[in-house]
Amino acid sequence: MSSLSERLTRGSASSPSQVEHARRLVADWQLLADLAFADLTLWVPLPGGTWWCVAQVRPLTAPTSRPEDLVGAEVSGEDAEPFRTAHREGRPVTEGEPYWTGTAPRRREIIPVRHDGVTVAVLAKDTNLAVTRSPSTLELTYLDIAADLCLMVSAGTFPPQKLQDAEMSPRVGDGLVRLDGAGRAIYASPNALSAYRRIGVAGDVVGADLAELTRGAAADRVAGEAAAAGICAAVTGRFPDPMDVEGSTATMLVRALPLQAPGGEAGALVLVRDVTDVRRRDRALLTKDATIREIHHRVKNNLQTVAALLRLQARRMTEPAARAALEESVRRVASIAVVHETLAGSREDVVDVDDVLDQVLPMLGDLTSVGPAARTRRTGSFGELPAAAATPLVLAVTELLHNAAEHAFPDGPGSIELVAERDGDDLVVRVRDNGQGLPEGFDPAGSDGLGLQIVRTLVTSELGGALSMTSPHAPDADGRRGTEAVLTIPGAGLPRR
Repeated sequence: MSSLSERLTRGSASSPSQVEHARRLVADWQLLADLAFADLTLWVPLPGGTWWCVAQVRPLTAPTSRPEDLVGAEVSGEDAEPFRTAHREGRPVTEGEPYWTGTAPRRREIIPVRHDGVTVAVLAKDTNLAVTRSPSTLELTYLDIAADLCLMVSAGTFPPQKLQDAEMSPRVGDGLVRLDGAGRAIYASPNALSAYRRIGVAGDVVGADLAELTRGAAADRVAGEAAAAGICAAVTGRFPDPMDVEGSTATMLVRALPLQAPGGEAGALVLVRDVTDVRRRDRALLTKDATIREIHHRVKNNLQTVAALLRLQARRMTEPAARAALEESVRRVASIAVVHETLAGSREDVVDVDDVLDQVLPMLGDLTSVGPAARTRRTGSFGELPAAAATPLVLAVTELLHNAAEHAFPDGPGSIELVAERDGDDLVVRVRDNGQGLPEGFDPAGSDGLGLQIVRTLVTSELGGALSMTSPHAPDADGRRGTEAVLTIPGAGLPRR
């Protein structure tokens, strides 16, 4: 199935701004469907007089009248005449007779979707006539607001210019307040009244200046001023961003929208939602995240202290073998510290391995201390990995790089290449050098060298992978055959790229 933007481009919405306007409508039209108790479908004209459905939404406040999936459906001929009329004349068209076919009788209204004076598409609003409701104040208010929003759609003043977060935006059923042109509440749904009670409003909501009422209920003066300013902005015809109002015992999310239907009475719609538990969880997560990052920061500091102590001890050693062992320990501890340093600055428990290795490679630049100078370069990308996989992987790679620099070039400088590749879901890491090559009959699984033992343990036990080493080339003029160490890490431990 193609994306909504691609479907719109195939129809009449040819410019990027027109496509974006239609996308914003679809992102925000659950509100309209719920207020109208109706199914909504978006249609665009195709060459030849055919109309094509590109999007569909069903109401959460009423039974659907269109249970079938209409996206991709086409209509033409007489059935498309109301679409053509609304598109051509730029006005809503209500079909005369209800549809009595299908699962439920329904009445359809066709609304042009205008942007910058151009009709981009048409909106079909299908109302289920099989549902009988008592004409309550709540229902009449919903329908009245829906009618204003439909007129704003046909005038090009709805949806707002900025996409809303559909996940967090209050829904109609969460709480609704309608304001008149002076900003006074003329209706508040029961859920809206409950939300205002929870943030500490004891008086009447209906009849009150909602901006002043909200300002007075906010525990934080600055947040209260911002919420009041947003409500006032909606009354004057602007679309403010949703905002939190935190009272003494609860937090309420407020979204205000202008109701500026052509020829209608100006006012605003305010949607509210009690988000107390959501905000508490958010704060708990932020606290946990900050704690974890602080732990990584302290671990990094402690590891750097350990590395510094080992470095001081190494300088006091007179035995070359003991000094070399301590220097290798310094390098290993420092590599782990770099991983924790990366985690301390990250908001997720993942590590950008490329960034870590780019910091570790200069540390291995003291490769000259263990042998002739070796040029090291990295190609390919490791991507992001969980910390549990990144730490042993970085250590294994640095061990192989250090091993190559120490043993590959006894008679002159050389080059080492670190390559990261993907084989399906698996990560394949190659450490290549152009050095003297492996000794005859060398078996990495049987080697008693500490570096290779560390690599085998990390790769097999921590990462569930495999290690192989070969000398892939025939000897050159200097007798060099090169060495290639290959780490194969299965995809089960690598959920991120």
